[in-house]
Parts: sequence; structure tokens; C-alpha cells
Amino acid sequence: MKFSKPAFVFLCVNFIFYFTSCTATKPPVQPGEVVYKSEEYALCKPVSKSSFLDLARTLLGDEKQIWKIEDANDLEGLNGETLIAVPLKEKNRGGLFEDGYQIVPILCYHKFGSDDTSSMTTPSHVFEQQMKYLKDNGYRVISARQLVDFLEYRRQIPKKSVLITVDDGYKSVYEVAWPILKKYDFTATLFVYTDYVGLSKKAITWDELGELKDNGFTIGSHSVAHSDLTKKNQDETQEEFQNRLEKEIFLSKEIIDTKLGQDTLFFSFPYGRYNADLMKMVKSAGYKIAVTVDRGSNPFFTNPLALKRDMILKQDIALFISRLKIFNPLSLK
Repeated sequence: MKFSKPAFVFLCVNFIFYFTSCTATKPPVQPGEVVYKSEEYALCKPVSKSSFLDLARTLLGDEKQIWKIEDANDLEGLNGETLIAVPLKEKNRGGLFEDGYQIVPILCYHKFGSDDTSSMTTPSHVFEQQMKYLKDNGYRVISARQLVDFLEYRRQIPKKSVLITVDDGYKSVYEVAWPILKKYDFTATLFVYTDYVGLSKKAITWDELGELKDNGFTIGSHSVAHSDLTKKNQDETQEEFQNRLEKEIFLSKEIIDTKLGQDTLFFSFPYGRYNADLMKMVKSAGYKIAVTVDRGSNPFFTNPLALKRDMILKQDIALFISRLKIFNPLSLK
């Protein structure tokens, strides 16, 4: 179809008027505004890091999911040009990447304070330094429940995940460690042996355990009497030995379940000693995971009933940092 010159000019003028009027009335994109969205992710105009909480709250439904945004973006390269990606679906549930796979360090503590020279006691200022390092360097302290979801390939967890555990049930976890953990918005998983709870002034009480549980801590079993479950005592018959094992594993769970109104899913082998028979019993009792003191971090495909943990006994921050291995390089192409 051919147009006369006046008609062609008329069409051009009207097109320019229409285009400029549309662009003139369209408001500029605001910081944090979604410019593209699919089922898998959303793209937003660059925002300050402090605004990531708003994005997590509005797009992910929970501001605690902010780590998904931080893990998906190069925060060091954040500028006025790069769009922010917000993942809307679970990815890398097992922490698998082309160049390797994610592993989760589990840290093991016992007592806290400054008036005890035992190697099992972590001075409060050292614990503070360690927790500050985790916070300042982007580590995310996860719960035992989150770890279970990761091990069962059901949930993605932060790339720099770490689980903090405390064994035995000393009151110092309530009086010393908790205020420090709270300062950095961290929690921990406590493994208590039930005979010790409330036994002396140095022992934590059931009320204190309940308070910690209400504040996000996880309470697991460390047996009833903290006896070595891998050895039969000299004065024990085989039947008595079997009864002791069942008491330490099954009864401890029943006691904690009753005292705290929960289903206890996590077990810590006394002295970190275990064998195949004990793992079967732990599973039969209903525990989801069991931890040892074998050194190392844990990929999603590890045995959940023999998880590795690093006992934090030294005060050297460099040694502490060396225990935070979160990735195992391996070409998966």
C-alpha cells in the first residue's frame, strides 16, 4: 500500500506523538521494583543491601530467606546498573555445582567461661571472637532441622552454612554462650544427657532448656548417663549390656520428649564412639541424625547417622577458621 507524502508525514507525526506521550507518562522504575518475573526468578532494580530484607519479605514470604538473594548475587559488584536476581524456586538442594559440592561443618563445644582451665572450656572472649568472625564473613548458622532437610535432598541451604552444637548440658551454655549467640542472631543445637540436667549448680535445668527451645535452640539427646555405648562393662552380661544401650538411646529420647513436649530427632554419641549396631538402634529409636567427633564437614550424601564434627578446643582463631570448610572442589562436568 502506498501513501501520499502528506499522509506519510501525518502518520509519522502521530506515531512520534503517541510514542513520546506513552514514555512521558510511564513512571521511572523505583529501587527494588520488579522489572521481570518468571516462575523461577524475579529481576529487580538495584537496591541497597539493607533493602534485601524487603525483597525477601515481599517475594519470598520471609525475611529470613534473605540468604537466597545474597547467595544468588555478587554483592561486591553491586552498582546502579546490575539487576538483582531473586530466586523463586529451590535450586541446588544438594549443593551440587559443576566445580564441586557443598559440605557443612558442624562445630562442637562443651563449656564456656573464663574460670575453668579445662581444654573443654571455651573462654567467653574467644567464643565471642569466633561468633563475630562467622557473622562478619557471611556464615549462616543453620538449625539441625535445616541440616536434615539438606541431607534428605529436600531443601536448599545457604552456601556458607555451619551448625553449632554444644554437648553435655552445662549451665554455661545458658549463662555465657546464649547472650553471645543472641548478639549475632545465632542459635545452637544442644545435646544433653538426662541424668545431668538439674543435677548441680553447674548443670542446666529443664526450665532453662525450655527457654532456650522457645528462643530457637534445638535440644537433642546425648544419652541418659553418658556411658560408652561401644563397650560392655566387665560386670555386665550381654543381656544387661543390651538393656543399657536401649536405656541410653530410647529412654533418653522419651525423657526429653516428655520434659520439653517435643519429638527429639537428634542424637550425639557419648565420647563420639559408635558402630554399625548403634546406628541401627539410633535409627530404630526415631532419630533423624546422629553426630560423632570424627573431624570433617558433611556433604548431602553422607551417612546421617555418623555425621562428622570438629571439637573446638584450641583458642587460635586461625585454627578455628580452618574448621570452616564449606566446599569440596571436584569437576562434575
